[in-house]
Amino acid sequence: MIEYFNKRLSILKVNKIYLKLIKAYLYFFGEKNLGNIGFDFSQKPNRIEIINKIISSQKYSSYLEIGTFKDELFSNVICEKKIGVDPFSGGTHRMTSDKFFEINNEKFDCIFIDGLHHYSQVIKDINNSIEILNDKGVILIHDCLPNNLMEQQIPRMTLNWNGDVWKAFVECRTKPYLDCYTCYADWGVGVIFKRQNSDILKINQKNFKKLKFNFFFHNYKKLMNIIEFDDLIKKFKF
Repeated sequence: MIEYFNKRLSILKVNKIYLKLIKAYLYFFGEKNLGNIGFDFSQKPNRIEIINKIISSQKYSSYLEIGTFKDELFSNVICEKKIGVDPFSGGTHRMTSDKFFEINNEKFDCIFIDGLHHYSQVIKDINNSIEILNDKGVILIHDCLPNNLMEQQIPRMTLNWNGDVWKAFVECRTKPYLDCYTCYADWGVGVIFKRQNSDILKINQKNFKKLKFNFFFHNYKKLMNIIEFDDLIKKFKF
């Protein structure tokens, strides 16, 4: 037992040194930290309220959650059929999202994506979710509105961490067959409908992974198509 804890302590020490080196590199060679954008979600509905309101108002009967860590959300969602996927804890399926999509043969009304917060994984989860989304269904993506550079940094540097999820959402906004909004609540909840895009985003960048936070900082309103929750509910018209 002592040997186990000594090993874990050594790993933590190595990780701390690694993070310090990464921070030093970013300080000298990374993007300039522009400070906080000023997002404040304290008086906004949380994701539990948002999802349950959507499910009840739209009479959805099936729900899929990608990334169910500790079931904080999953256990509070009220829906007839629920499936939760996480390789570590919570949910109903102990596996990666890639593996789940590979073996799954069901479709869902509401899909919530909150897995690995890296652009490359998020865009895969979105594309796979589109394939199994029922007509008139919705895909929700957590953590779309990072407040500052460090909250979206890869690898993770802060307790509050959005990752670069926003880049995947921006890519979706350029697709003519996806109608996308960001609900201004709970660190930014991206909303994707599989229908004609009512406001196609046009940007020059084609490699979305290379988008810089500086670009997001100055253009987030245009990029993210931000709306309040009450206005979001009105978008459920097909």
